[in-house]
Amino acid sequence: MSYRVQYDCSHIHWEQVAETLMTVEMASYDPAIHKRAFENSQVVIFVFDGDRMIGFGRALSDDAYQAVLYDIAVIPDYQGKGVGKFIFEHILAKLGQCNVILYASPGKEAFYSKLGMSRMKTGMALFTTAGAMKKKGFIE
Repeated sequence: MSYRVQYDCSHIHWEQVAETLMTVEMASYDPAIHKRAFENSQVVIFVFDGDRMIGFGRALSDDAYQAVLYDIAVIPDYQGKGVGKFIFEHILAKLGQCNVILYASPGKEAFYSKLGMSRMKTGMALFTTAGAMKKKGFIE
C-alpha cells in the first residue's frame, strides 16, 4: 500500500470527515464536533491517496491498560483493499499493551473478528440519542 499516512490533525478538512462518516452510516456530527473529538484523542490516523482522504480512525487511552477505538472509517471506493486493516493495526501499534474495546457499527463484527477482536458479553451504553441508536441496531 503506497498511501500517505498522517498521525495528527493538521490541515484536515473536517467536512470530509463528517461526510465520510455519514456515507458509511456511522455517527456524523457537525465538522467542528469531529475536529474536537479527534484533537482530544490520544491516537489519530488519516490515510490519503494523493490529496484524497480515504480513511481515518482514532483512539482514547489511559496509557496504562485500557483503550477504546472510535470512528474507523474508509470511503466505499477503498473498502476491501486493506485500508481499514491498516488503520486498525497502526492505531494498535501506537497504543502499546492495552486492553482494547472497539465501538463499531452493526454489521462490521466479522471484519473486526478477522483482526482478532472478540465479542463482549458485558458491554453497556448510555447514549444521548438512545432512540436513534436503538433504531440503528446499536442497543437492544
